[in-house]
Amino acid sequence: MTEAGALELLVNQQVIAAMKAHDAVRTTTLRLIKNSLKNKAIEKRALLTAAEEQQALATMIKQRRDSIEQFTKGNRLELAAAEATEVGVIEEFLPKALDQGALEVLVAEAVQEAAVASGQKPTPKDMGTVMKTVQAKLQASGLRAEGRTVSELVKKVLAG
Repeated sequence: MTEAGALELLVNQQVIAAMKAHDAVRTTTLRLIKNSLKNKAIEKRALLTAAEEQQALATMIKQRRDSIEQFTKGNRLELAAAEATEVGVIEEFLPKALDQGALEVLVAEAVQEAAVASGQKPTPKDMGTVMKTVQAKLQASGLRAEGRTVSELVKKVLAG
């Protein structure tokens, strides 16, 4: 899906399939994805690149995860479940998220690179440098990880 607009085309096809299957939740979520991508393209005044499409979807997932957290705190579990279902549909269009073990390896590599570059063991003050390295590695490999998870892991490794 490196071609500009390819994701939007795929989402359109999925909307039609979901409508034919009478899957209301999936149809609604796919339409939200379609609208988000279209709005980003209008904002940019050009077709979105694959990275921009992924960023738009990652933003949608982050919003839903925040909502799940709020609904859970407010004891509105049915609304939290609905948001979780939407997250599942949106994640279908993103590269697979990195599992915890692979993310730990990536962070360890980034910390090691920072140690080699500075000649000393990185401290929590070096968090920005390590985070940039981890994000660059993620982007280069075409993988993804939630920023909050990466940040917490880097913080833990640098503190320990």
